[in-house]
Amino acid sequence: MTTSREERAAKYFRCNDRERAAFEAGIKLAAVYHQFIGTPVTAASVESLERAIEEGIKVQPFVESVEVHIRRDRLRMKRNEYDYQSLTGEMLDVIVRIHIGSVRAVGEMRYLEDIHYPLMYITSIEEPDH
Repeated sequence: MTTSREERAAKYFRCNDRERAAFEAGIKLAAVYHQFIGTPVTAASVESLERAIEEGIKVQPFVESVEVHIRRDRLRMKRNEYDYQSLTGEMLDVIVRIHIGSVRAVGEMRYLEDIHYPLMYITSIEEPDH
C-alpha cells in the first residue's frame, strides 16, 4: 500500500518503481557511509554502533530492513587510554532491503579486496511478473 506521503513524492521521479528502488538503496548505503565513517569504535562498542546505524537507516522511507556488520577482524586493541580507532569503509558490510510499490531491491556495501574499495552495489531487484 502506498501512503499519501509516497504518492506526493512519486510525482518528482521520472522513472519506474524498479529504478526508484535501486536509487533508494543507493541513497541509504551512501547515508551509512557518509554519516558514520570516522565514528570512534572499539571492541566494546562495536555491537551498539551496528545497532545504532541500523536504527538510523530503518527510519528512512522505503526501508524494509537493514543489516550492518562491522568486521571485528579490522579492529585492533587500544594501545593506551587515549587511543581509539575510527570506523572505516574497510570495516563495513551492509545490506539494505527496499520496498517500493510491488518492487523489492537489495543493495549491499562491502569492502572488496580485489579492487581495494568499499563498493556499493545492487544484488537483486524483484518485481512481480507482468
